[in-house]
Amino acid sequence: MNTPTLRRRGLVAGAALAACLLGAPTLAQAQAPRYEIDPDHFTVAFLVDHIGYAKVLGSFRAARGSYRFDEASGTLSEVRIEVDTASVFTNQRKRDEHLKGPDFLNSGEFPRMVFTASGAKRLAERRFEIAGQLELLGKSQPLTLTATWNKSAESPLGGIGRKPYVMGVSARGSFRRGAYGMNYALDNGWVGDTVDLIVEFEAVRQ
Repeated sequence: MNTPTLRRRGLVAGAALAACLLGAPTLAQAQAPRYEIDPDHFTVAFLVDHIGYAKVLGSFRAARGSYRFDEASGTLSEVRIEVDTASVFTNQRKRDEHLKGPDFLNSGEFPRMVFTASGAKRLAERRFEIAGQLELLGKSQPLTLTATWNKSAESPLGGIGRKPYVMGVSARGSFRRGAYGMNYALDNGWVGDTVDLIVEFEAVRQ
């Protein structure tokens, strides 16, 4: 085989290798483990101002979610959290019924509130900024959560045999309900516009 032919084959092989390195997803991205959020250790709560006196604390009793995360690279992807709006609870029955109605969550027409994100920015070793979208009342608006990766380890609470590998996360964020058309009592200031979110969960690696 002559030298020009060898040189051409070497160039082709080099180009193919470069294409693989530059264009293909990394091993960590392709094989990032999937995590399912444990519904028994999942809190989605909120704080909203009431006439300036104090903030009302509420939560949602039914929620689920999943994501992919690679510990070595800190790569987060495919984040999806679904909340059943009719599960809202503030420890006051009449207020809860009002919140489920058309003035607020309109649960009959919009039974789900959904947060999705395709990735995250790593701020520190265990802190992440997750810029995603929150779908509520048929509208989608940007929402950024600041999340802390608390711990990842084999759970001591597993039964006999293989124990589950669990990741614990605390996240915070806020949005304006008026951006979704939820305008009840905004003009007179009786109910605040800013909704502060509190998200706490444990997720099991699949």
